[in-house]
Amino acid sequence: MTQPGEVIRPSAMTPAVRAATGLLEIEALSVSIGVAQIIKNLSLEVGAGEILGLVGASGSGKSMTALAIMRLLPLHAKLSGAVRLRGETLTDKTETDLCSIRGRDIGIVFQEPMTALNPLMSIGDQVAETVRLHLCVSVAEARRMARETLDLVGLRGAQGAMDRLPYELSGGQRQRVAIAMAVVLAPALLIADEPTTALDVRTQAQVLRLLQELVRTRNMGLILVTHDLAVVAQVTDRIAVMQQGEIVEQGATQPLLRHLQHSSGRALLAAAELKPKRGLPHRQDTAPVLQVRDIVHEYPSRRRSLWRAAEPLRAVDGVSLYIHPGETVGLVGESGSGKSSLLRVILALERPQAGEVHLLGDAFSSTRGLSGASVRRLRRHIQAVFQDPYGSFDPQWSVERLIAEPFYLLEAQPTAAERRCKVAAALEQVGLSPADARRFPHEFSGGQRQRIAIARALIVEPSLIAFDEAVSALDVLVRAQILALLAELAERLRLAYLFVSHDLNVVRSIADRIYVMQQGRVVEHGPTEAVFASPRHAYTEALIAATPKLG
Repeated sequence: MTQPGEVIRPSAMTPAVRAATGLLEIEALSVSIGVAQIIKNLSLEVGAGEILGLVGASGSGKSMTALAIMRLLPLHAKLSGAVRLRGETLTDKTETDLCSIRGRDIGIVFQEPMTALNPLMSIGDQVAETVRLHLCVSVAEARRMARETLDLVGLRGAQGAMDRLPYELSGGQRQRVAIAMAVVLAPALLIADEPTTALDVRTQAQVLRLLQELVRTRNMGLILVTHDLAVVAQVTDRIAVMQQGEIVEQGATQPLLRHLQHSSGRALLAAAELKPKRGLPHRQDTAPVLQVRDIVHEYPSRRRSLWRAAEPLRAVDGVSLYIHPGETVGLVGESGSGKSSLLRVILALERPQAGEVHLLGDAFSSTRGLSGASVRRLRRHIQAVFQDPYGSFDPQWSVERLIAEPFYLLEAQPTAAERRCKVAAALEQVGLSPADARRFPHEFSGGQRQRIAIARALIVEPSLIAFDEAVSALDVLVRAQILALLAELAERLRLAYLFVSHDLNVVRSIADRIYVMQQGRVVEHGPTEAVFASPRHAYTEALIAATPKLG
């Protein structure tokens, strides 16, 4: 029996076994959109009971390959080559035929389950709907199958109640619902496209273990699409490395990782091997930039009785922390630990029920609330960079207007000429061109948009920048570039960072000190390397153990 959070080591499947249990064959697959060739003459095989890792940087064609197998391509895309499932060719099927195959014979799990789930339908109805689309069964039978599958993926009891709506579930629970929808009809092939990228390490380990167990117990084939070699090293039997629409290298997982030949695979491996931060300790004799004292933050709960008021949900329970100038502090914990709730209080976006936040020695967030003028005067000194910059940008604004937006916090507004010069300087600081100021957010890649978000945070010369999962959605190559940029800016500008993340490898590579949160409380804190080398709390030890490792 496997334990919660334990990852099952992949089985060593021999080529002979794979040939005997052949499931999916892709031969000379090409996909083009207009004049752009997205997939180029790709050939690939997946066996029953086998997990194939399809890896590569953003734009390498991984997700387009997955969509091409399902024939879910953009409207004007052109496809050539052959895709065969159990010997049956899919590329010449009509859309009606494909609709009966999708879900029944091939299941797919996407990266962000909240966008894949219907927010107005209960989770039980959504899983049962998949059954009724493909099988002629009663509503009761479909719901029985849905219940069994939700139990199978670990959503038992109250947390897997059939009438729950997606917004009532955590990210990991929503991903389990998406997996339940994909496997309820026991498909022969499952495609998982970045299924754990935005999940905390313990939830990620649980989801990966679930996928492995489904492959093992149902003899399914699984294509795991990801940019994270640390994940594929733990769970896959074989790896195929993609670059610019082509497979440049493939083979059994462990031998291939030890002897990568192609430059793109070696670059992914180097970017995945984040090194612990090294350097002189920061001086602690200066006044803190940020002082958080005994913060308590609660949210109202749903009332379930006419006679008794609901107990509030205590998301943050007496948390204190501090950050000195030039210091990077990591705040880690799994989903629901209270990290984001604490960050909203620190940013004065929500008022705590107890405690105070002091910024540069002055009260910034407290129970009694502060005057708008006081908060506005201090707000320029604390800026934020979020996980999804595109979601925090107005798509109709130019980059210049987006970056210049924080100028409204200044008492003396810059002239138009000064504004252009400052925006150009900020763009150059983050490795972009001043000419980019005239472009719009949709014209940039994810990594470039994150650089724009950093430039916007820098424009008013803050003392502290808070990063909320700022690199979790980026591929490992872009992530390495952004982390190097942040380290260089911190050293040159003496910036303090609060780095909120579920990725312990990232925090270890950038933070001087670390705070570990569980159920609203700080259970451990100290110098980063000391915490990683000798964790004192069992929860910290469990987080470190669940973190994917290449070795």
